[in-house]
Amino acid sequence: METRIKKNFDQLNGKCSIIPFISGGDPDIKNSIEILKSFAKNGARILECGFNFNAPVSDGDPIQNSSYRALQGGAYLDKVFEIIKEFRKDYKEQGLILMGYWNVIINFGEDNFLKKCKEVGIDGLIISDLPYPENIPFVKKCRNFGVTFCQLIAPTTPNERISKINEYADEMIYYISMLGVTGSALKNSPEDIQKKYMEIKKLCPNKKIVVGFGIVKEVIKKFKSVDGLVIGSQICSTIEKSIQNGQNSAAVESSTKLYKSLLNEVNN
Repeated sequence: METRIKKNFDQLNGKCSIIPFISGGDPDIKNSIEILKSFAKNGARILECGFNFNAPVSDGDPIQNSSYRALQGGAYLDKVFEIIKEFRKDYKEQGLILMGYWNVIINFGEDNFLKKCKEVGIDGLIISDLPYPENIPFVKKCRNFGVTFCQLIAPTTPNERISKINEYADEMIYYISMLGVTGSALKNSPEDIQKKYMEIKKLCPNKKIVVGFGIVKEVIKKFKSVDGLVIGSQICSTIEKSIQNGQNSAAVESSTKLYKSLLNEVNN
């Protein structure tokens, strides 16, 4: 399946992709669109956008707060789809991944959800609370719709299970760098994370492996040899600080500045 996710990884020629995450609708719908567009304008080839849930159990305070702000502003799933649709008017080549929770999809209806994903230009999905093997029926349905399902692998996932997960993985796998929630201080040493990453690469040789959870600017250079790094909590915290004075538009400039500095870290 030749997706925009694969095409953008191929265009990187082995360089690490910095994948920015925001909650759709944070700090508000208009500025959320502008943040995504600004990331793309400044070099983001693959982006993640969260569809919001009122019980985001996998996430720490920065992303939880971001999701709550978005919900308070009315950014439920339909609005997030509208955000993606507006983004796609100007940026048609970037890979775009939607990240969220299974309960929201069930309420929306699986087929309706996937049809809408294709309609607005979503390339892939990360569903935090739908692990293998429970996700197999939905993975098959995603493939029928031409939507990538990104499987999750944890530091404690044994090699035998990784090989089984790989059978139901598409072009990208999300390696959770540590046990805990997003935005926690990095608990595992960079050496241990790299070791596990290399084990996953050997077991999943044809997949791109991106690393998330606990990834901040200060450790990026230690992981610049990986396929991709997801930066979410640090961006959400930057947005939160920027809007404390009541000027939501400040979040566009501050989050863009952070993204450009992250990209510089991995390229130098």
